[in-house]
Amino acid sequence: MKPTIATITTFVFLLLLTVQCAKNTTPEKSEPPNVIVILTDDQGWGDLSFNGNTNLSTPNIDTLAMNGASFSNFFVQPVCSPTRAELLTGVYHTKLGVYATSAGGERMKQGVETIAQVFKNEGYATAAYGKWHNGMQPPYHPNSRGFDDFYGFCSGHWGNYFSPMLEHNGEIVGGNGFLVDDLFDRGIEFVKKNKEQPFLLTLPVNTPHSPMQVPDAYWSKFKDKDLLMKSEREEDENFTRAALAMVENIDWNVGRLMAFLKDNGQLENTIVVYLSDNGPNSDRWNGGLRGRKGSTDEGGVKTSCFIHWPKKIAKGTTIEQLAGAIDLLPTLTKLAGIQSDMDEIDGTDLSDIVLGTSQQLRSRALFNHWNGKTSVRTQKYRLDFENRLYDMVHDKAQTQDISEQNSSLRDSLVQVKEAWELEALGPILTKEFRPFTLGDPKLLYTQIPARDGEAHGNIKRSNRWPNDSFYTNWKSPNDSITWDVEVLEEGEYQVELYYTASESAVGSVIELKLNDSNTTTTISEAHDPPLKGMENDRYPRMESYVKDFTTTSMGTLQLEKGKGTLVLKANELPGNQTIDFRLLQFKRISE
Repeated sequence: MKPTIATITTFVFLLLLTVQCAKNTTPEKSEPPNVIVILTDDQGWGDLSFNGNTNLSTPNIDTLAMNGASFSNFFVQPVCSPTRAELLTGVYHTKLGVYATSAGGERMKQGVETIAQVFKNEGYATAAYGKWHNGMQPPYHPNSRGFDDFYGFCSGHWGNYFSPMLEHNGEIVGGNGFLVDDLFDRGIEFVKKNKEQPFLLTLPVNTPHSPMQVPDAYWSKFKDKDLLMKSEREEDENFTRAALAMVENIDWNVGRLMAFLKDNGQLENTIVVYLSDNGPNSDRWNGGLRGRKGSTDEGGVKTSCFIHWPKKIAKGTTIEQLAGAIDLLPTLTKLAGIQSDMDEIDGTDLSDIVLGTSQQLRSRALFNHWNGKTSVRTQKYRLDFENRLYDMVHDKAQTQDISEQNSSLRDSLVQVKEAWELEALGPILTKEFRPFTLGDPKLLYTQIPARDGEAHGNIKRSNRWPNDSFYTNWKSPNDSITWDVEVLEEGEYQVELYYTASESAVGSVIELKLNDSNTTTTISEAHDPPLKGMENDRYPRMESYVKDFTTTSMGTLQLEKGKGTLVLKANELPGNQTIDFRLLQFKRISE
């Protein structure tokens, strides 16, 4: 029996209806969100108008909190490098071997996946613009840790914030204007460039870390300002004014970044995170919290943290649950829909709490450690490094030790602390010697700065804090600068010397040697600029002043793979002093 036209028509109609229903019920694949993480340097919890400080106004940063999620109990580490390492990996810094802020102790151990590597593996473009502070030489360099593009500086602090010497993917370059503005300019260009591709952008800016430099437009508002909210301790108000002016500059930059995202149609689906790396770098108003930068007390480790994502996060979300920098990697990957192996990390995925789909979080403790001192924070209590116990709900200033009345609780937290120290402190207690790496096969450049060297003879550092220092007082052929290095790839390397020289230093013969390979150069021209930085300082600095260093070629070195001592010395000194030295730049030219 042949089917009738009506039967065929009915069959086709039902088939089309089925197909259409299938289309309507197939879940639409969501567009992966962009992620921007803004990390400030030495900004205290109290350095925002959102937290009640009327000494300054931060409307753009406050808006991130008001239109997104804000954490009431968010904790980082007492100083820069540890917090940065934990944010990048979700692992406590002690396990990563981060035990100092310079001289190699800031480097994270290899083999631990970073947030940039996780997102890059999912097709994200990745960039970091600002202060890195977790290792300079590859494979510790940001380009080796998952960031496609890096612009800024790898040291712990910098000596000049106005058009300073910086690097771009290892190559030495000059900055453009005030550094924070420059970094946000780069960030905006990166966002523009990647409109059609998901991206992870980190902006670890360098302020309000000293030296206290800020453009006139911001300083003029604060230089004579009466500070109505002050520290309970003795306060240097001029330092405070400079710090708050620097924060208002950050706020302006946050505002123009957010405006660009909106104008470019990317605001709704971009996750923006804002936090600081430790407590304030001076005694100033901080909500009455005890401690400042460097302290494991509340004031040294509590920071604001805001997550803004209009597409998913409800306005005005307030999160009371305990959280920290170690939680950002698992939380952001989950928010972005990325599946990654999180078994080896210490952080917790807080995405359900951020999105408002759950308010439950298992009971846990967070640990703060620096300079041999460990404190433990639970949702309600803090056990300090001397095993004093405080109720942080009713005594945020840590004024009343309640350990005697709560001895069983204190003893249990002491056990928790000791167990954590036994598990986590091993890599930093030994301070295992690791030579500075040279000639990573995957990257073109390696910087060997004065910061990482050891001076012999008369040579002195320009300042006790090594990060932005140079070497001076080089008076004898017996003087030298050395570095313990490990060459990772055999090959020929071109070397540039960054130096200054007075007229009396012209004719100096400088030799660079590593094992059986050596090269020399003769200083043929004087280049003797004055120290600078003080003209832009709003408060006397403790760091080194800087100079405009020039370069000369040291020729090439043929390096063998392996360890050795890199030696820089002056074979001939026509005068009573030779060059001031800043850094060596190695460029691999052959394998």
